[in-house]
Amino acid sequence: MGGHKEQDVARQGFDVADAAPLLLDPRGVVSGWTGQAERLLGHSASEAVGRKLAELLTPQDAERVPDLVERCRTDGGWAGLMTALHRDGRPVAVMVRITPTVEPRGRSPLLVLLSELAGSPGWDMSRTVLEQMVAGASIGIAIVDTDLRFVWSNTALEQFGGGPAERRLGLRFADVQPGMDAEAVEARMRHVLETGERVVGYEHVGRVRSAPLRDTAHMLTFTRLDDEQGRPMGVYYTVVDVTEWYRARQRLALLDRAGEYIGRTLDIMSTARELADIAVPELAEFVTVDLLETVLRGAELPPGPLAETDRVPLRRAGHRSLYEDLPRTVVETGEVVAYLAGSPPVRCLATGRSWRQEQLDPLATEWTVGAPGDHESTFLELNLQSVMVVPIRARGVTLGVTTFFRRRRENPFDEDDLSLAEDLVSRAAVCVDNARRYTRERDAALVLQRSLLPRRLPEQEAVEVSACYRPADELTGLGGDWYDLIRLSGARVALVVGEVPGHGIAAAAAMGRLRTAVRTLAALDLPPEEVLAHLDDLVSGCPAQDGDDEPEDGGSRVQAVGSGCLYVIYDPVDGRCTMSAAGHPSPAVVAPDGTVSFVELPLGPALGVGGPPFESVELLLAEGSTLALHTDGLLLPPEGAGAVDTDRGRLRQALESAAPSLELSCRAVVDALVPTRPYDDVALLMARTRRLVPGRVAVWALPADPAVVAEARRSATRQLSRWGLDELAFTTELVVSELVTNAIRHAVGPVRLRLIHERSLVCEVFDGGTTTPRVRHPRATDEGGRGLLLVSQLAQRWGTRFVAEGKIIWAEQSLSPSPG
Repeated sequence: MGGHKEQDVARQGFDVADAAPLLLDPRGVVSGWTGQAERLLGHSASEAVGRKLAELLTPQDAERVPDLVERCRTDGGWAGLMTALHRDGRPVAVMVRITPTVEPRGRSPLLVLLSELAGSPGWDMSRTVLEQMVAGASIGIAIVDTDLRFVWSNTALEQFGGGPAERRLGLRFADVQPGMDAEAVEARMRHVLETGERVVGYEHVGRVRSAPLRDTAHMLTFTRLDDEQGRPMGVYYTVVDVTEWYRARQRLALLDRAGEYIGRTLDIMSTARELADIAVPELAEFVTVDLLETVLRGAELPPGPLAETDRVPLRRAGHRSLYEDLPRTVVETGEVVAYLAGSPPVRCLATGRSWRQEQLDPLATEWTVGAPGDHESTFLELNLQSVMVVPIRARGVTLGVTTFFRRRRENPFDEDDLSLAEDLVSRAAVCVDNARRYTRERDAALVLQRSLLPRRLPEQEAVEVSACYRPADELTGLGGDWYDLIRLSGARVALVVGEVPGHGIAAAAAMGRLRTAVRTLAALDLPPEEVLAHLDDLVSGCPAQDGDDEPEDGGSRVQAVGSGCLYVIYDPVDGRCTMSAAGHPSPAVVAPDGTVSFVELPLGPALGVGGPPFESVELLLAEGSTLALHTDGLLLPPEGAGAVDTDRGRLRQALESAAPSLELSCRAVVDALVPTRPYDDVALLMARTRRLVPGRVAVWALPADPAVVAEARRSATRQLSRWGLDELAFTTELVVSELVTNAIRHAVGPVRLRLIHERSLVCEVFDGGTTTPRVRHPRATDEGGRGLLLVSQLAQRWGTRFVAEGKIIWAEQSLSPSPG
């Protein structure tokens, strides 16, 4: 406290009759002590006189004494509150008044009056003093009577509307603030009057007369006023403007919802729709999101803003409206919208900066170019009043634009709205760009997957085949399961299904290596168990090449270890089927009558882990039987437990109720057993067996006599004539002659000639030898050695396969005429 005003206020509440006087010399030392002072502070005169006044006060007040003594000499006195120390050490709150006295020779002492404040809440202030205090307060204050009519209000309340205080007298809240919810406010007042409970922090949002364009928020506190008998006199309430805090809270809440709602998927169109949805109606009444075509394709974009051109085609990725009539007048989602040169959206694309206009020209037409003959709507017809255009930019790349509209003229977009829109679009832009990058990477991954899996299975006569693949990794669409069909010699086919542990690109790459290895081993015409044995050696010995301890890719061998594979060979001539498995479930067989059984196949160890040798089984399949080769993901139980459903009951039921069409049946089985998001990769290969009609196969047993070669040529020519293949007679005679001659000359045991008319003409010669024939390159002077060389030139492909009794040399000729 200080100054003349402080002293005047102090004098009004100071009772001199109750004060304890004492004297100070000019140095602030006690020179006179009275009985009242002794009763107040407990010190006797002998104890107090000669001590400094500062020693009788608390340390905080003691520091003020020198300055107060000096002020009393210049200002004529001082009055205020201090805390003295009683003789027993307890603090005593006192009202202090210091007044200089007048003595000759200029050494005037100071008169100090001490008045105890214990039991008093403070100074007794008049209504005038209290009104001076509350009238100048920065918060709105008002008092209403028990009828809720204004009896008093301060000047600060005028900033919330309703006019000056004298115009409020006798009026109700609804009379002075019709834009606010008067019923809710008066309900709080009545509750306070009835219960006496104070209502603190009641938040009210609405429009007041002083701010008609925007919603405002106020914090109100209500307190009941009682008279001396405790009877309610009215309600005293305060009003604080919390609009900025309220808008900031709304903004943070909207951004928080945007963070949870936008970008829940990695789909670009869905992300754009989520941006439009979150902005209506909290920020705008109509929102459109337009993206560049290259963004939707996942292509890379040049950094920086786009160059402005005459027309910029964008794809409408999403829009949302508060009104039902507005979407019918704009471009639908998924369609192309072309913006005119110089239009605000094109400028935003070109500059990368946002644009806002509080009031649109009502007669201006839209910024887009419609089809010829389309009516160009004006903003007046669309009833659009205010607009913001915000470019969608992420990582320095412009992806498109978002346009925000409002219809209410009294509520145009302001700078705060633009800032909020930019924050909202900025968050969504990162999600859109992530979706764009994901689309690009996923497309690249799918190209890799398609290159590793067969695009289409080769045409052949042995089986009707259909396959279905469903990866567990829904983001990349990649997995370690695979299937294949490989054409073998003698019209036979190899059916293969395998799986590599794990998912994603690493598993797909390991799968691609195994599939390539299987196709290479299949070309050697090895039995199934030998194919798997060689494949096992390849996986277990992969890193030991060139002295390397680890493969360059840092884990491809590890990824392949533990892989499974099922290799099946089917011969359509006699219906024999041979198969072997490495850590893989055995196939199911659906008989022509629909009966489902499972092959009792010895399960060999997984590839690369070591174990007993692989075994194979052979069975005879009736024509029209269906083999169902699958990976173990097909048999995982619905709850995703780790064990395979050993009783195979669900698979049996699915196969028994399959559709007649093999393709539909294959998909139906997967749909019935596998959820949309499978727990493991799933591959299913279904093959329905066929038999070559007996008339398509001709067999001759030949004695080991060189003279039989001519008869073999004639027999082959007659058979070709019956098949209508006379154009192949000449080359076939040469192939038969060379293969039969070679067998009689170099092999032992019986010789057998077989012709197979399938999609190609196959000539096979069996003998009891075990040596592998090889193509020789004779010199010009050599008289022989040109047989197999001639066969390799005449045949489309040729080779040797070993059987239990010996070997078969075969040559295949195409039935299609040679080009040119």
